[in-house]
Amino acid sequence: MKTTVEKLSPTRAKLTISVTPEELRPSIDHAYGHIAEQVNIPGFRKGKVPPAIIDQRVGRAGVLEHAVNEGLDRFYRLAVDENEVRPLGRPDADITEWPSEKDFSGDLLLTIEVDVRPDVTLPDFDSIELTVDSVEITDAEVESELETLRSRFGTLVTVDRPAAKGDFVQIDLTATIDGVEVDTANNISYELGSGDLIEGIDEALDSLTAGETTTFASNLVGGDNAGESAEITVTVTAVKERELPEADDDFAQISSEFDTIDELKESLKEQVSRSKTFGQGAQARDLLVEKLTELVEIPVPPKLVEDEVHRHLEQENRLEDDVHRAEVAESSEKTFRTQILLDAAAEAQGVKVSQDELTQYLIQGAAQYGMEPNEFVKIISENGQIPSMVGEVARNKVLAIILGKVKVVDSDGKPVDLGEFTAVPEDDSDDVTVSAASDDHADHDHSHDGHDHAGHDHEAEAKPKKASKKK
Repeated sequence: MKTTVEKLSPTRAKLTISVTPEELRPSIDHAYGHIAEQVNIPGFRKGKVPPAIIDQRVGRAGVLEHAVNEGLDRFYRLAVDENEVRPLGRPDADITEWPSEKDFSGDLLLTIEVDVRPDVTLPDFDSIELTVDSVEITDAEVESELETLRSRFGTLVTVDRPAAKGDFVQIDLTATIDGVEVDTANNISYELGSGDLIEGIDEALDSLTAGETTTFASNLVGGDNAGESAEITVTVTAVKERELPEADDDFAQISSEFDTIDELKESLKEQVSRSKTFGQGAQARDLLVEKLTELVEIPVPPKLVEDEVHRHLEQENRLEDDVHRAEVAESSEKTFRTQILLDAAAEAQGVKVSQDELTQYLIQGAAQYGMEPNEFVKIISENGQIPSMVGEVARNKVLAIILGKVKVVDSDGKPVDLGEFTAVPEDDSDDVTVSAASDDHADHDHSHDGHDHAGHDHEAEAKPKKASKKK
């Protein structure tokens, strides 16, 4: 199979593929076998119809068309792999010359245009400097952590006074619409001021005492009448306050591995410090991506953005919303630019993704969506999204590698140790089972400024459309 590649633009390429009769032969044989399984011809069992009979009943033109369509994606993938083309999105295929219908002689000539990942010139990572926020641990932050810990060991004590924010109230609720009861709930324990129940209830309960009843209007959030306005009747049956244990050595021994309250506070201070250091790491990653996209010119195929915008707006039933269209277009292009850059960096750094790394990422993804890991993997496998997951792991890995190369200082100019968030390029090892960053952005998943796009699949668009034999 001969292939030539013509670069039409930084993000568009044309492949001209010549397939010899010998290379097409397996697809022709498979076409005869598949057609034999489908046709009903008296005197022959399914799957046992001879090619000569198929030629008479179906015609060699039909066999040839079946064979070409069966082999089209394979020829395309071979050409892409052999010529190191990095496709993005759906290829547009055109058959410029068909083999002979009489004896299948002559080459099959294909021209396929496809959006491709542009060449990316990566900067010198060692010359990049990032500035993150300084870490300062205050006594108030440590006390806040201590209060949180004390609240876990607190007990609820009934009090004879009006309810206030932070109290726990025992309540009965009844919802009516036009005088008809539509829902009821009794003996609910609710923390006043948490905002976790129904809109307006915090204001209604404020200052009520046990035995008092009040009504207020609110929109129902669940059940058969969700979204409808209802009159809510709430009765307070008890008011309780949380009684916290004293912050002393006894509490330290009960709530932790430490013997004294001072040791416990020191441990809480270290926790706050680790949390803030983690924040520095996350901030550094964001700043690094922002800096890299500023330094590197990364053209994005317009069709890639257009298809993503259309998919997103169609999903939200907002195809006519021009303002939202512009927002999604901007965020989509930004996402694609980042992915293209990190894929190029992962390739340059020789990043590989092991089966263990992929498995851990899938387990985390399942937890994010509240699904069992096996169920999550089954769904994304059926949707052809495993390459997308591999790509995300590779991008995360290369970000950690680059973060280890750049200089990071805080706002006071002091060097910041982000060793916990960095990595070094690894040598190839026997346990690497899945290769690095995915070049196929046709089956990516990502989010645009809070718009969750995870779970969609464009894998079908990554294949050439079927061809029809011209008569």
